[in-house]
Amino acid sequence: MPLEVVQGESRSRLAAQALASALRPLVSDGTLYLGYPVLATADDKVNVDGLLVSPEQGLVAFVLAGTQPSSQTELVGYVDEQDRLYRVLESHLGRHESLRAGRGLAVTPDTATLFPAPLAPNLDVSREPGYFGDTNGLEAWLAQRKSIDTSVQQALQAALQRVATIKPTKKRAGVVKPSSRGAIMKEIEKGIANLDRWQKSAAIESPEGPQRIRGLAGSGKTVVLALKAAYLHTQHPDWNIALTFHSRALYQQIEDLVTRFTFEHSNDRPDYTQLKIAHSWGSNSKPGVYSLIANALGEEPRNWSYARGTYGMDDAFRGICIELLEVAKARTVTPIFDAVLIDEAQDLPPEFFQLVYLFTKDPKRIVWGYDELQKLSESVMPSTDELFGLGPNGESLINLASGPNDPRRDIVLPICYRNTPQALATAHALGLGVYRDEGLVQHPDDPSLWRDIGYEVHRGALDFGSPVSLSRDQQSSPDYFKELVKPSDAVVAHGFKTEAEQDSWIADQIQTNLSVDELEFDDILIVLPDAYTSKSRYAKLARQLRARDIPSHLVGVGTSVDEVFRNDSVAVAHIFRAKGNEAPMVYAVDSHRADRDFDVLTARNTLFTAITRSRAWVRITGHGDTMKEIQDEVAQTATKGYRLDFTIPTEAELAVIRETYREVDPETLKDEAAEAFSKYLEIAERGEIDFDSLPPALRTRFANVHKRD
Repeated sequence: MPLEVVQGESRSRLAAQALASALRPLVSDGTLYLGYPVLATADDKVNVDGLLVSPEQGLVAFVLAGTQPSSQTELVGYVDEQDRLYRVLESHLGRHESLRAGRGLAVTPDTATLFPAPLAPNLDVSREPGYFGDTNGLEAWLAQRKSIDTSVQQALQAALQRVATIKPTKKRAGVVKPSSRGAIMKEIEKGIANLDRWQKSAAIESPEGPQRIRGLAGSGKTVVLALKAAYLHTQHPDWNIALTFHSRALYQQIEDLVTRFTFEHSNDRPDYTQLKIAHSWGSNSKPGVYSLIANALGEEPRNWSYARGTYGMDDAFRGICIELLEVAKARTVTPIFDAVLIDEAQDLPPEFFQLVYLFTKDPKRIVWGYDELQKLSESVMPSTDELFGLGPNGESLINLASGPNDPRRDIVLPICYRNTPQALATAHALGLGVYRDEGLVQHPDDPSLWRDIGYEVHRGALDFGSPVSLSRDQQSSPDYFKELVKPSDAVVAHGFKTEAEQDSWIADQIQTNLSVDELEFDDILIVLPDAYTSKSRYAKLARQLRARDIPSHLVGVGTSVDEVFRNDSVAVAHIFRAKGNEAPMVYAVDSHRADRDFDVLTARNTLFTAITRSRAWVRITGHGDTMKEIQDEVAQTATKGYRLDFTIPTEAELAVIRETYREVDPETLKDEAAEAFSKYLEIAERGEIDFDSLPPALRTRFANVHKRD
């Protein structure tokens, strides 16, 4: 494959492009990092102008000299600079055990200083180990470099990309059986040691302006944004940078990643007064981007109680952003951010982006990560004009076009590292209702999106009204899933007669996970489908876990809402707390709710989200008659080899589906239920109906819902 060029922040873009142009015909395989990485010493940081990693040429660090030395004394300064670069690079690589061979390094770095023109004949560098000259002499010098084998190259890439630090953070010392789930996770975690070519571009390439990063959930956007934030913070410690997100439960994960990545870059912790990890809204204890902007305008930030009461649950955040945007547009704004990075962009309203735009300094370094198909019925991602608005003359404020040699502004991450192909196909089958007896409950607006998110067409066509057969493209999943996880074990659905039987089975399985499978407490996540009933529902599960001496915690109750996983307790989270997080083993509890008669779209989307929290295995459980329908859909997906066989709706049919299965606002649902119950009570109080006269099935359901524990 040709030389891959990754564009970081260069001291001279022109010189960096000249180096890339010179190396492309000389290096047939490898990666050239321009303006990356930053290497730290105890006293200083060293910016690397260019870094080549190639199986044939090994590791070469380049210094791009802006001027030509005119004397031997001036040349000595360049020799010293090259020696310093070598020492720092050698020291950095030596920290990684995978790059050691005996007492030395498994790979020896080479260094080269490139001048605008050949050195004058009177300047002598014959006794210096590195290269000193212009690009014309590179071919002969590179031909003498020592090659490196594949395993060393992978370890080298991981160390340079900083992702060596997100390899297993825990030792998994309890793993002794080579085929246990713990051993499998150990191998999977090793497999995530390198950024793929798309993630490299997204994490390191830094355009002078906005950038969009998109892909399926699990494609690495959060890791990429954390790495980019750490890189920018190290390059520009005086910048005021914000990394923001929608799900409060992401605090723990993002702060941990940013802290470790920054330490890898600078040998120091982040300065959190300059690099702010801030929720999009914020709280009384932790400011968010919204509250920081409100304070900058001298406005009191609105709280949750006001927002929900004024705008309803679904539009609470958007409503207060609209309020603040109106205030900002009526005033002269002084930007407060040098750069803003936004995770979970699909969950945030356009008015939030417009506030961020106003309060970010030119050239508007705004980077946002967007989940493709996070909402299964919406394939059309908002345009930049819709997100950021238009200028006073109707002009676009944000432009994602980039030149052929410029850092990319719009990057797609096509590989899903989180979910097995079986889990993703099952999640999409259930979420859309592909094998549901009554037919689809939703479908993307644009059929061609299936190909964009990693599916290939076996039969039919991606056209409205066309029968089609889809499966996960092998290139869209890492090899370790195919090699380590059995398809029959990746997704398992179990139905039970009663809730108690379900809870008992889950507790037994978790006991096995901990005692036999060699998984750890923070490898397990139990996902509850309903935020409103999560406390009472958790109490029943916790009782079964306690009976087996398994500690557990309900995320956000008795623990910080910012902390999901603990190393001494199994995490139980309702769907909103689980979102944005992942675990090797996931239990999607009470999945029978996805086949209910009302608000089926919300229920299906909830089940989709729960399944896609899994990094290796998911257990879909529920009880009662409706669980049989969910089991049948899971079984059909597996029987068909995890292919999705269905007919794409016509545009007219899609409109009917949208109208029939539109999502219901939880507040509206409660109001409608209260109104119906009030009518029943009025009739009962007048003596016109008796509870015992209700149909037996309805009486039983009523009693089951309202019985005391």
